[in-house]
Amino acid sequence: MAVTLTDAAASHVNKMISQRGHGIGLRIGTKKSGCTGFAYVVDYADDCDEGDHVFESHGVKVVVDEASLPRLEGMEVDFVKSSLLNEGFEFRNPNVKDACGCGESFSV
Repeated sequence: MAVTLTDAAASHVNKMISQRGHGIGLRIGTKKSGCTGFAYVVDYADDCDEGDHVFESHGVKVVVDEASLPRLEGMEVDFVKSSLLNEGFEFRNPNVKDACGCGESFSV
């Protein structure tokens, strides 16, 4: 299963890469963190490493490392604005079994 972006997320990534001046897409991974186990790691993708999985969504490449893929398969990433000062990526991950109250970490 792929990791996908909504149109809003893809537009935001394209805009940020354009402002940055380089990059091939969005890199999404996980790291051990928080009270429930894992946290999302999001960065620009400047290249692909051996073992990376590359998906394309709305014209944007989404790069996921091999170790993170089982925790992220089927996930949709959105970009939301909840107020004039608050905006960011929102993760809709079907693999999440539990999340901490603050939303910083999750378990699968």
